[in-house]
Amino acid sequence: MSILQRLFGSSGSEKQHPTVVFGRYTDAYKPSDGFDRAVALFESGEIMPAYQLFLEYLRDEQEENIQWRTEGNTLHFDFWQGSQHIYGTATPEKVRVESKVVHAGELNIGFLRRLMEYNFRLKFSRFTLDDENCLTIVFDTFTEDGSPLKLMHALRELAIHADKQDDLLLEEFRSLSPAEPRLFGELPEAEKQVKYQFIQSSIDRLADLLENGKPEAEKYPSNYAYLILALAFKLDYLVKPEGFMMDTLEKIRGIFFLKSERNAQMKISAARKEFQKLQTRDEAALAREMYRTKNTFGINPAVNHNTIVSMIDGELPKMDWPQQQGYEHLALAVPDYIVGFTLFHHTPPRPDKELLHLYLQIREQAFFQALGFEQVWHSNGVFDKKAITQEIKAIAERNRKQYPHLKPDFGLLEFENACAFFRSFLILLKNLNLSTAP
Repeated sequence: MSILQRLFGSSGSEKQHPTVVFGRYTDAYKPSDGFDRAVALFESGEIMPAYQLFLEYLRDEQEENIQWRTEGNTLHFDFWQGSQHIYGTATPEKVRVESKVVHAGELNIGFLRRLMEYNFRLKFSRFTLDDENCLTIVFDTFTEDGSPLKLMHALRELAIHADKQDDLLLEEFRSLSPAEPRLFGELPEAEKQVKYQFIQSSIDRLADLLENGKPEAEKYPSNYAYLILALAFKLDYLVKPEGFMMDTLEKIRGIFFLKSERNAQMKISAARKEFQKLQTRDEAALAREMYRTKNTFGINPAVNHNTIVSMIDGELPKMDWPQQQGYEHLALAVPDYIVGFTLFHHTPPRPDKELLHLYLQIREQAFFQALGFEQVWHSNGVFDKKAITQEIKAIAERNRKQYPHLKPDFGLLEFENACAFFRSFLILLKNLNLSTAP
């Protein structure tokens, strides 16, 4: 039985449709009217109805992420963020929310000190140790100071930090164990294998280019920085790992973006070491970091189309020199970086996000086909103009109700070679009119 059959079932007359999730969850596309009504109710003194409307706003029907019930004058609710289950109660007097992160079989000054120091970075919540030796993150407030706006910021902070810290603490401190069942659902083993193989082959290719690529990485570290960051962002979006791997990819991003005394060559070396940690990591350990989750809050902020335009205008010209010199791997690293950076840091308007995803489908066709996506976008170096333009048209049609002026200019697309196509693809995206005015 082939890997595709194991992943999507045996072949038959019906076309199989993979249900693979890419990228991090976002709540940026929710309409805000429900939240605004919750704020208005709270300000008029109707506290409990306001809280229930707030919970309705947080509900994502596709995620089935939140539920609540009322007992007397107490509103009980619980919701998911990644692998973490968060519980809360609200009364006319007080709101309390908590999530058990890990259980400590024995207390260790290392993780206790880390979380105590971590508390100084939190604005609304705090890590505590409960009576059962569970490290728990808690938020509470009196209702007179507990508007839906404050709850939105507080619950987002609590949920995101709870979900991040459980994997990291369990990885580093062996005396800790999960406080509750952590996985909402396993991925098919075949999907994990495809992703693991993609991680290995991608890092292998990067290592080979850093060692043997022309021009030499030591002489042109800035160009190779695009290659490294593009891969880190791409792995985060396509593999969607949790825990150690997700943290490692964030560290690679930090090597280049956070202030430090390292020069460009030192940053390249530091990033290589982080990638090596991933490559030498046990396959079973990486597989444990690939699982289904349910989410309530997105991490990336929403941005408008002009933000994407500025990114393309500022970065795309940097592929000119390597393209002119025939260094295709360095030239393509630039648009890869633009796409990856945007998906890693932002939530762009829906048409932009769908087109950026299409970019990756075309760019990483073999990976998507290994996962069971049947579309062929190019073959033997020749792009399928018809298939690509049809898919862009479909994206425009899906979004035209909200963006009535969304009319891609297909005359901008160039299909002669990979550099020309992927450059022109981003130029087409940049020139979209995403005005919502009639």
